[in-house]
Amino acid sequence: MKLTEILDKAIALQDLSVAEGIFLLEQYQPDAIEEIRQAADELRRSLCGETVTYVVNRNLNFTNICEQHCHFCAFRRDADDEGAFWLDNGQLLEKAADAVQRGATEICMQGGLNPEAKINGRSLDYYLDLVRSLKTEFPQLHIHAFSPQEIEFIARQDELTFAEVILALKDVGVGSFPGTAAEVLDDQIRRQICPEKLDTATWLEIVSLAHSLGIMTTSTMLCGHIETLEQQVCHLEQMRSLQQYAVEKNYSAKISEFILLPFVGQDAPAVLRKKVGRDQPDLNLTLHLTAVSRLFLGKWIVNHQPSWVKLGLDGATEALRWGCNDIGGTLMEEHITTMAGAQGGTCLTIEQLQHAIASQNRPSAERTTLYHFAIATETLTDEKLPIMMS
Repeated sequence: MKLTEILDKAIALQDLSVAEGIFLLEQYQPDAIEEIRQAADELRRSLCGETVTYVVNRNLNFTNICEQHCHFCAFRRDADDEGAFWLDNGQLLEKAADAVQRGATEICMQGGLNPEAKINGRSLDYYLDLVRSLKTEFPQLHIHAFSPQEIEFIARQDELTFAEVILALKDVGVGSFPGTAAEVLDDQIRRQICPEKLDTATWLEIVSLAHSLGIMTTSTMLCGHIETLEQQVCHLEQMRSLQQYAVEKNYSAKISEFILLPFVGQDAPAVLRKKVGRDQPDLNLTLHLTAVSRLFLGKWIVNHQPSWVKLGLDGATEALRWGCNDIGGTLMEEHITTMAGAQGGTCLTIEQLQHAIASQNRPSAERTTLYHFAIATETLTDEKLPIMMS
């Protein structure tokens, strides 16, 4: 294989093969990595332009009580553990009110898989009540909530189909699903790092079903632990295939963005931390994978975002040179990654995000969750950013 030919192919919006993606990740010479960076930056420019977007949002983690024991997670607790919490609707509404006062257009809500979280004996009713309470009080907020793992959990608890759960959540106001719990879409890896989680096929089934039912999702990959380069690229290939299927079927909903989530091991369970052998993400490897992700996903998933919580704001800002066109959200509070020992912080202001973008000599724009322009009122325009896939 020739590096220049592969890069030219990606820039021409031709799909790379898995072998070509692996080849790009196998390049370790500084000159070759710089060529990959430049190609990713050029592709980003042609697909998205120069504007870097951000969203004003708040995380709401309603509980850290969880039935599962993922080997990368320092957030989960048993109900009787010190530090276990379970917020009631009043506490969540207070946090949402504060978020609205600070300009938020989105609430991102996820939590542990708490078997006791039920109303009238049903898990679904508990989740519906969470959303209904927020949307009743703040109808203007976009509710970006509940991963495919949470959908599977609710369906399993209540003996419902995935479609029944998705449609019920949509009906009360969930606007989109976070594409988390993907970790690495390889069952060999999943058995080692998250053995109790849903398998690859089920994750893909739920996300594709959400698209068919009109719910947009994001997409993610937990990287930089024990996965191989081949497993990284195969994960990307499955994300690309998922998007291609949504386009082929002419679904109105698709994947809106891709986010790399590098492993933070400082306070994570020892079983995985010891295998990885480092506490914080390797920025250079993450940036390399960021660029290859842009090139491999090509025209199919056009919005790429780094994790400033995991990489720090400086690292996330550098990722804007490696193919990213979005810098994420304000978050206002972040617990899951921070409890694993991340150094990036738990909240950024709009001004901090704008300053980071300006340091790259690129314009900034506030967006909504679904990549529409947001205006400085409680209403949202229907005008789509040019970077949103039609």
